[in-house]
Amino acid sequence: MTLESPAKPSSSPSPGAIPAIQVKGVDFHYGDKQVLKDVSLDVPANQVVAFIGPSGCGKTTLLRCFNRMNDLVPGARVTKGSIVIEGADIADRAIDPVQLRRHVGMVFQKYNPFPRSIYDNVAYGPRTLGEKSKSALDEVVERSLRRAALWDEVKDRLDDIATGLSGGQQQRLCIARTMAVDPEIILMDEPCSALDPLATARVEELILSLREHYTIVIVTHNMQQATRVSDRTAFFYLGEMVEYDSTRKIFDNPVHKRTLDYISGRFG
Repeated sequence: MTLESPAKPSSSPSPGAIPAIQVKGVDFHYGDKQVLKDVSLDVPANQVVAFIGPSGCGKTTLLRCFNRMNDLVPGARVTKGSIVIEGADIADRAIDPVQLRRHVGMVFQKYNPFPRSIYDNVAYGPRTLGEKSKSALDEVVERSLRRAALWDEVKDRLDDIATGLSGGQQQRLCIARTMAVDPEIILMDEPCSALDPLATARVEELILSLREHYTIVIVTHNMQQATRVSDRTAFFYLGEMVEYDSTRKIFDNPVHKRTLDYISGRFG
């Protein structure tokens, strides 16, 4: 079984549209410690979904389940339920984790460009997948940097070392590197936590523009950021998903008192 690349739906999926990600009754453990409890949610295609909640509530754990990054942690495992992407249970033995991670890209909390040129950072993934044509690589690099709103800033210095860029530029480069292998879904784990306000604003603008091409799931402690960039928000507390709805509904009229207490700053 392989993950296919279907035609992209619009940013406002019609009722009944197949979600990009379906989480069905998931429990998750690190060894004997349970960190997710019966979590179920659907992530619509071509929308931005934010996970909020206090530290240690399970947000990042769930995010890392979507591309099986947790497989790399000894003793970490889904103990109940399933995660379905494009109709495929990603725990199926027929699913290649490498192919899954190409399809479901990830941008980490701390920008982490390779100590190579700007060009080589973006070209790395396509080269690893076997692309050898210089013209094809040039096209991928330019397209990815343009989508990351970075092309105009770096087009005359593609051979410069990537770590010489500013922090915000390095994070946008990492986003470009993720896009270069043509994922359908992009996961972002606190992508602005190490950035200054100006760089944060640039990344947020980028997230909003990328909905046309990708489904995005973002973990953030910044509730104002969630209101600015996301279509839907899930609030997690002590491993449980307390509430999941449109971002406006979550922040303007939450159903659960715990959600209201968190977004109003009474804890967390």
